[in-house]
Amino acid sequence: MSSQLSGVLTALATPFASDGRIDEKTLRRLVDRSVDGGVDGVVACGSTGEFAAMSAAERRLIVETVVDQAAGRVPVVAQTGAVSTREAVDLSRHAQAAGASVLMVVTPYYEPLTLDETLHYLRTVADAVDIPIMLYNLPGATGVNLDPDTVGRLAREVDNIQYIKDTSADMAQAGQLIHRYGDVVSTFVGWDSLLLQALAEGAAGVMAGTANVMPAELVSIHRALRAGDLARAQAEWARIHPLMDAIMSAPFIQAVKAALDAVGIPVGGPREPLLPLDADTTARIASLVQKLPQPATH
Repeated sequence: MSSQLSGVLTALATPFASDGRIDEKTLRRLVDRSVDGGVDGVVACGSTGEFAAMSAAERRLIVETVVDQAAGRVPVVAQTGAVSTREAVDLSRHAQAAGASVLMVVTPYYEPLTLDETLHYLRTVADAVDIPIMLYNLPGATGVNLDPDTVGRLAREVDNIQYIKDTSADMAQAGQLIHRYGDVVSTFVGWDSLLLQALAEGAAGVMAGTANVMPAELVSIHRALRAGDLARAQAEWARIHPLMDAIMSAPFIQAVKAALDAVGIPVGGPREPLLPLDADTTARIASLVQKLPQPATH
C-alpha cells in the first residue's frame, strides 16, 4: 500500500469572479497559500470546492489549474465522483492524465443507491484508471454509509483503492477504519473539528476546508502530534478552536469563503443556490480571523 499521502490536506475553496466564472488567478494564490503553510497535499473539486455546482468542463479546468500551480511541490487529490458512472470515469481519466496523484471518488448523491450499486460504481471507476483511489464517504449527501467492513473488503479486492476520506463525523467509525483496516487502507477524517482527535487516534491524515484559512496552524498541530508533544498540540488547538468552531457552526462553504476574505484573499461568494452568510456571522468570523494567533515555529 502506498504511504505517500498523509498529514494535512487542504480541501481547496473555489474562487469565483464577479461574473460567476472561476477565478483562476486567485485559485493559484490559494494553492500557494496552502503549500507555503506546509500542508501535505491539496484537493481540487471537493465539497468545499463546490464541485456539485459546476460543469464537467469547469471541474477539468480546476484540476488542470491546481496541478499546474502545485507543480509537484505537494500531491494533488482530484475529486472525480459524479452522479453518473460514465461522467465519473471520464473525469477520473482526465484527472489522471492531467497529473493528479490520487483520485477521490464520491458516490452518486442524487438517487440513493443500494450497497451493491455503490460498490459496482466504485469498482468501475477504480478499474478505469491506474493511480490510487480515495473513497469519499459522505453519507449525509449520498444516503449510503460505507461502513468499515465494506471499505476493508473493497480495499482488499481492488488494488488501487488505498485511501478513504470519512466524512461521517463518527469517530467510532473512523477508529474502526484506523485500527481494523489500517493494513489495507489509509484513513483521512474529513470533519475539521475532529482534526485533533483524528490525528491523535492514528488517522493517516485529515482533509480540511479550514486549511484554506489557517494552513500553518493546522500543520503545526499535526507536527506536534507527530513529535509526540500532545500538550503543545492541545494548546495550539485551543488557540484556534474559537475560529474553527465559528466556521463549523455556520454554513461551511460560505464560512470558509468569509474567512478567506478576512485574511485578504477575496474569493467571491458561493455559487447559487447557496447564499452568502448573514452580516452578523460574517463579522464574527472576520473578528476571530483577526485574533488568530500565529503558530509557533519549531
